[in-house]
Amino acid sequence: MRKINYLLLLAFVLTGCNFSQSPFGKIKDDLTRENLEFADQQLRYAFEAIDAAHEAKGSTPEELPSPRNIQPDGSLRMVRARDWTSGFFPGNLWYMYELTGDEFWQSQAMKHTEYLESLKSYRGTHDLGFMLFDSYGNGLRLASVPGYQDVLLEGAESLASRFNPVAGVIRSWDHNSDKWQFPVIIDNMMNLEFLFWASKVSGDPKYRDIAVTHANTTLENHFRPDHSSFHVVDYDVAGDGSAIQFHTHQGYSHESAWARGQAWGLYGFVACYRETGDTRYLDQAEAIARFILSHPNLPGDKVPYWDFDAPDIPNAPRDVSAATITASALYELSETGVEQGEYYREMADLIIQNVAKNYRAGLHEQHGFLTVSSTGHLPAGSEIDVPIVYADYYFIESLVRRERLANGLPVEPTDW
Repeated sequence: MRKINYLLLLAFVLTGCNFSQSPFGKIKDDLTRENLEFADQQLRYAFEAIDAAHEAKGSTPEELPSPRNIQPDGSLRMVRARDWTSGFFPGNLWYMYELTGDEFWQSQAMKHTEYLESLKSYRGTHDLGFMLFDSYGNGLRLASVPGYQDVLLEGAESLASRFNPVAGVIRSWDHNSDKWQFPVIIDNMMNLEFLFWASKVSGDPKYRDIAVTHANTTLENHFRPDHSSFHVVDYDVAGDGSAIQFHTHQGYSHESAWARGQAWGLYGFVACYRETGDTRYLDQAEAIARFILSHPNLPGDKVPYWDFDAPDIPNAPRDVSAATITASALYELSETGVEQGEYYREMADLIIQNVAKNYRAGLHEQHGFLTVSSTGHLPAGSEIDVPIVYADYYFIESLVRRERLANGLPVEPTDW
């Protein structure tokens, strides 16, 4: 990074500029500024990698709009709009715009966001919060782009269509009907703030009611006595709606603690506390944070193995995505007024410092991804120890939150 900084400094000198005039000069936090300089160059390189991938595949941005990960053969994997990860890359671009104010990033963010408009009427997934709120939602918040609110409200209605009032939850997957009736994954907690937003904007309480009911049902059924969570809970919607199966589909075993699942739960319940003020959600978030941060198998750098119970620890793959999600959630948890707030802030800082130091991609490498060493679905042999786009998204979001705290602002804006 030192060489990169010298080159940037030289460029500013040669052009008669200085850091105070650059998009980076207004960044107060040193770690955020340094990583932003890197991200600025790396994401510009990502556009080149995306163009090259389309040329190699004979595809168009409309067909495959979003980068997801790097394949075992080293190629860049581009995915269609209906892939659950499609909203993260435009979200990264919106965060770059938020941190720099550079219109280049706004134009790129709008371009990549609008490839996803068709998702507003898609009712085949629970992941519309990831897909639409991280893209269109950030765009509406930062630039008030005409039409974005309409896309989001229709998308929220599509998400709400998956709610089952008998079980009191939003259906997650439609596949593997031979395994379960009505599966709900802990990841689904991440889509609830989309529904809270929809009620505030539309004035219709049904979206909030669905989000609260889903959170309460998850609180009741998804957690073990030690406050770790199952990945998948199946509900008997043909009967009384009770929870009937408890699985961990992407973790080591049904009874293990899949690392990213713990992070999803932490983040989701912090967000639910923000939106409702219900202290049960705050208590649950703190319980999950204690489970993660005090676990004997959490490495010293606080970047977890893919599963806290993986049998080959310390040789198991890490999951940087679980770390960056956790860090972003801890920044918000630190500002809720809890007794351990300072500790949560220190742990979030430690995670992001270590990711930046030890898990950042090389400049103009890894097809423009920012981080390495995430693990998507190890039991299926998929995305093991590779860059994955959502790890980058929560890495940048953590930097945004660090910078907001450095400026005395709440980590999550409420004025939009």
